[in-house]
Amino acid sequence: MERGTVERSAAADDGNVPLPPADAPAVVVDGLVKAYGTTRAVDGLGFSVAPGEVFAVLGPNGAGKTTTLEILEGYRAPDAGLARVLGLDPIGDARALKPRIGVMLQQDGLHPGLTAREVLRLYAGFFPDPADPDALLDRVGLRDAARTRCRRLSGGQKRRLALAVAIVGRPELVFLDEPTGGMDPEARLATWALVRELREAGTTVLLTTHLLDEAERLADRVAIVDRGRIVALDTPGALTRGAEAGAGRRVAAPGLDLAARCALAGGGGAVRLGRRAGPRPGGAGGPAGRADRARDRAGGLCAGPPARRGRRAAGRADRLAARPRRDADRAARRPRLAGGGVPAAGGARSGKRGAWSVERRAGAQECARMRQAQRRLCLGEISQ
Repeated sequence: MERGTVERSAAADDGNVPLPPADAPAVVVDGLVKAYGTTRAVDGLGFSVAPGEVFAVLGPNGAGKTTTLEILEGYRAPDAGLARVLGLDPIGDARALKPRIGVMLQQDGLHPGLTAREVLRLYAGFFPDPADPDALLDRVGLRDAARTRCRRLSGGQKRRLALAVAIVGRPELVFLDEPTGGMDPEARLATWALVRELREAGTTVLLTTHLLDEAERLADRVAIVDRGRIVALDTPGALTRGAEAGAGRRVAAPGLDLAARCALAGGGGAVRLGRRAGPRPGGAGGPAGRADRARDRAGGLCAGPPARRGRRAAGRADRLAARPRRDADRAARRPRLAGGGVPAAGGARSGKRGAWSVERRAGAQECARMRQAQRRLCLGEISQ
């Protein structure tokens, strides 16, 4: 492998690097490995990108997305595996490859003492046929900040300037590492439109993101990466249909107890339960109705194994059902004025108004407790 790299590097110095076939993939990755100590940031990654395609690498932070792009850009050497960009070795053929690609790094690295216009003109001078820097500043929405030094630009403005630097040389292939990070919604939409324009012009785009909607709207294909490995690779539509195919939905009457609902789940994963329309025992309001809603909500959040979680959720529902009664007992024991009102700051109130205030306060407290119980359970989703 090292011998081949040396031979390619010598060919690049002479300017006699053979061009790949027209139908060859723009990017080829096969068995790529990169480790830092005992941690494998990239662990046997493999994929290919067709010319003119927008390919997204989607995954959480630390999944190996940036490391993969840095290897393809020639900034890092892989420990094992194959990496080819436009048919060239990113490190051995760097001199021939650099004029043909554009790079938007995750960390911008812009010169802090230069203005936005000066930075773009500087990088435009590195290419034989660059785009007009002033027109490009208008395109990315930086016309008003053209004379602002980079150290005074906001985070979103720096990302837009980095995007302009990546495409100022009219590249055949653009690497975009989380291109919309730190951008406001308007700048994000403008960046998406610019990526679509690059695709229409035939430019290949390889981008990384941890935003699902961004990958779905921009990419022709998406590779989902986790811990340095590809766990799924397909079109956004196929990945979405596959996720929906594994979801289930069941509807049960409000009177069904927790054990029966967990049995519906078969002792497996979480089940989303809807509620049928109809009157509730004890009416919609009052302690009885609130307790019934608490039991119904807690009952909808059940997952296997039912023997353990069912008993725990049932106990919480019973405690929720008992709280309105305890609140009513406490209110009944409170001292009252001669007119039947409840003492409070600001003066006495009538008995009717005081009782209404106690019931309203108890209802608000019960709603807050039910929301807290629902967050603590975290075992499913209820659709009204």
